[in-house]
Amino acid sequence: MTLLRTARRAVKRGGLVAAANWPIILVQASADALSKLVVAVPFVGGVVLVALVVGAEPVALLGLDFRDLAATTLALLFARPLALTTFAVAMAVAIAGASVFVFLIKGGTVALLVRAEREAVDVEEPPLQAGRVATAAVFSIERFIEASRTLFPRFVRLGCALMVVYALSGLALLATAFREGASGLLVTAAAAIVFVLWITAVNLLYLLAQIVMASEGCGAGAAVRRALGFVRRVRRTVLGVCAVSVGLVVLVTAASFVAATALGLIGFVPFVGLAVLPLQLLAWLLRALVLQYVSLAFVGAYSALYRGYATEGTRAAGAVAARTMRAEAG
Repeated sequence: MTLLRTARRAVKRGGLVAAANWPIILVQASADALSKLVVAVPFVGGVVLVALVVGAEPVALLGLDFRDLAATTLALLFARPLALTTFAVAMAVAIAGASVFVFLIKGGTVALLVRAEREAVDVEEPPLQAGRVATAAVFSIERFIEASRTLFPRFVRLGCALMVVYALSGLALLATAFREGASGLLVTAAAAIVFVLWITAVNLLYLLAQIVMASEGCGAGAAVRRALGFVRRVRRTVLGVCAVSVGLVVLVTAASFVAATALGLIGFVPFVGLAVLPLQLLAWLLRALVLQYVSLAFVGAYSALYRGYATEGTRAAGAVAARTMRAEAG
């Protein structure tokens, strides 16, 4: 019961802290959309390049399903090494630039949420009052820019390490997927499940390390070590909060999928179908904002748990130092 109550209080506190700093949600959602757009541009350029090389129609290629489009584009590029190299370089530059931009924005986001959680009163305790929630509102453009500038070098180093882990994990999954035979299919399915669990654990450690850096101002290596110690100490609570976060993300994604399917059916109705595009754009916007709010709420939740863990560690260290001093005096 204590574990459930602690996790529930942390999640509620994180949600209220994120709501009090709602401009951060808009900033983060805009940055995420812009980074995806930056990556999408060279991909569309690759489709046009394929169309020019093989003499196909770009409109016909773009009319394919996304998976068919990606498979067709890559297959045609593999047949032409020079075009493939150009496409790979363009994608690498776009992904690197988008990632650095995300790291910059993420520094200000995490730093302000950690500060808001630290300065807020017990907003999770009833009754819920606007004045109490307002104590968590710390967002300002000046603070965001300063926090982003301060944490940017450390967040870039940590993010580069994350990208290396992603690349190695993806290569390991591809090596497993290319195995042949019935047993290979079973191994590939098991590897895919392990891959999802592994990436979830890596993302959790990455987020906790960001929170540690924003809280204590340490480097990337020290932040990862302290985050691992934090997980080992309060493992069950952290995993409980992580399970809730994953469940909410899955729920929001499923709800958005159902809404998109329903809007697709409406599109076949004469005249009413004209309203589908604005509704789809609105649904996409709401989905992006809700997902960002959920992710930022759990940044606040993990920050609250880590602050409690760090406070207990400080008290324990103080008690040990006091006992040592008494022993030396005696």
